[in-house]
Amino acid sequence: MSGDLLAGAGVLASSAGAVLALLWPPGTRRSIAMLVALALLAPLVLGDQWESARVADLRDDPGRLSALVIIAAVAVAGLAAVFRRRPDFLPLALVAALPFRIPLHSGGGQANLLIPLYVVITAAVIAAAIESRGDGRAAPFATSELARWLPRVLAAIVAIYAVQSLYSDDFSKGLQNVCFFMVPFSILFVLLAEQRWDRTLLRGALVVVLAEASIFAAFGLGEYAVRDLLWNPEVIRSNELHTYFRVNSLFWDPNIYGRYVTLALLALVSLLLWTRRPRLAVAGAALCLLLWLGLATTFSQSSFVALLGGLAVLAALRWSLRWTALACAGILLAGLGGVFAGGGSLSIDLSTDQKFNKDTSGRANLVSGGLELFGDRPVWGYGSGSFAAAFREQQKGGRPAALAASHAEPVTVAAEQGAIGLLAYLALLAVAFAILIRGLAPRLPGISRAPPSTDAELLARVVVLVAFAALLLHTFAYAAFLTDPIAWALLAIGGALMSAAAR
Repeated sequence: MSGDLLAGAGVLASSAGAVLALLWPPGTRRSIAMLVALALLAPLVLGDQWESARVADLRDDPGRLSALVIIAAVAVAGLAAVFRRRPDFLPLALVAALPFRIPLHSGGGQANLLIPLYVVITAAVIAAAIESRGDGRAAPFATSELARWLPRVLAAIVAIYAVQSLYSDDFSKGLQNVCFFMVPFSILFVLLAEQRWDRTLLRGALVVVLAEASIFAAFGLGEYAVRDLLWNPEVIRSNELHTYFRVNSLFWDPNIYGRYVTLALLALVSLLLWTRRPRLAVAGAALCLLLWLGLATTFSQSSFVALLGGLAVLAALRWSLRWTALACAGILLAGLGGVFAGGGSLSIDLSTDQKFNKDTSGRANLVSGGLELFGDRPVWGYGSGSFAAAFREQQKGGRPAALAASHAEPVTVAAEQGAIGLLAYLALLAVAFAILIRGLAPRLPGISRAPPSTDAELLARVVVLVAFAALLLHTFAYAAFLTDPIAWALLAIGGALMSAAAR
């Protein structure tokens, strides 16, 4: 009992540090809050998993544990020194580290952690604390009242999530989500939001994203050619049972790989639609082909839908909002009509719930089960991170654990956090889109018939808006919204760009 109380207090304390970092302006106070928040994460995770096979394996191998600690300390110290001398490297390092998850083998299991991103974040916070940079400076987004609401809403979400983890049906999962995602990503948001996203930095960030996406796509195509994956036994077994072959490149999950390539592809297409440089258009088209082939080999339906949604947003902004909306409505109606008219020939059976659930790979049961969980506890939900445990209990153990993972973000939020968390989630979406769209309409040919502009700030805001819309659409079929650092990065950059435009 005392251990649970201590762990709960630690979750609240670390989350409080993240909340204060979101709300306070740059300076010594904020640096201390971020350091406290980060310092509590490792003890919380180790304490929660102390009796697990993974931690026990590390405890029994002090040499390996010491080596890992030394490597991490050297990497953090080295990067902190670099950031002190060259602060302009920091945002590019953060963008570069966003997709990388390092597999750690221990106790017969494997954990895929965003270790490079955690190292960069820690180094940046230490560098800022040593320099005490920012004392007396205004908080990010200080020039826009609308933009100032973004860190406030995010702070509220982090606080609510931490509190609701205390009564969760799976406190351990809630604690891990706070430690691995909510707290470090809050600091990631702060670090990116205070950057001056000028033309040079925007160009550098785009080059980093496209270069990494190209490497991932090339590696994935190599996997597809040799029919061999680097890791993930579940996908490997799945490929043995299907006629098609899915690749995951350097990612663990094909859908997360597909999400990243989709966002990079949308950024590149945005550039091509606004550029007036023929050589850039030709090179961009060739790179588009590579990224599309990389995406196609994932067979990620959620990524395909996200790509189509992002392209629809781009078409509306670049050419015509009205005609794009009409075309999308027509395509959607035609598709639904085709499904209902030719369900048998398409191997889609809507006659029973069981058959429909099988055709949707278990998604139908997850959505209906999640809605039932929300109906059981509509106000406060089952607690942060509890979806899998609550869903399995609801199904009386009749569903395999793999299908107990959430695949629809709104349903997950409703089941875990009830109306409290759902309102905070909707508030975030409202504020985010209000910020991303603010001031764009008069400058976009698809909305106001304005002449196409090659302004870097305008193009960057279009890229962020399209990428965020596509990512959000992806979360409706695969979840992982605020547990994806890219969502926080897009919000930070979009808010900074809008605030700069207002200034």
